[in-house]
Amino acid sequence: MAQAGGDTARGRLGRRGEDLAACHLNAQGYRVIERNWRCARGEIDIVATDGTHLVFVEVKTRSSCDYGHPLESITLVKLARLRALAMAWCQAHPERVAPVRIDAIGVLVPRGAPYEIEHLAGVFS
Repeated sequence: MAQAGGDTARGRLGRRGEDLAACHLNAQGYRVIERNWRCARGEIDIVATDGTHLVFVEVKTRSSCDYGHPLESITLVKLARLRALAMAWCQAHPERVAPVRIDAIGVLVPRGAPYEIEHLAGVFS
């Protein structure tokens, strides 16, 4: 699958955030199944399993909080679209039967400072 963002500063920042989020999930015992899954309806950043659930993860990355925390940009509309995408993924992968959960990960990557990750599990039902 294609990587997020393209070859712009914003695209590179988004890819870095998704890479950091995937590493975070792996360190927490999740297994990343797929990244940047696309269909006609849109894209899912990360599909993972925590051993019990299929976890669909929206990742938002920012270099500062000048315009708010990364998680603030994940609206109810965006979460509803992610839920529809999760159902499309499940239809495309009928062999993967498990309860579904939607998580959000905010990544803050300030220049010259350590990155920060905030992971919210079960943000939308």
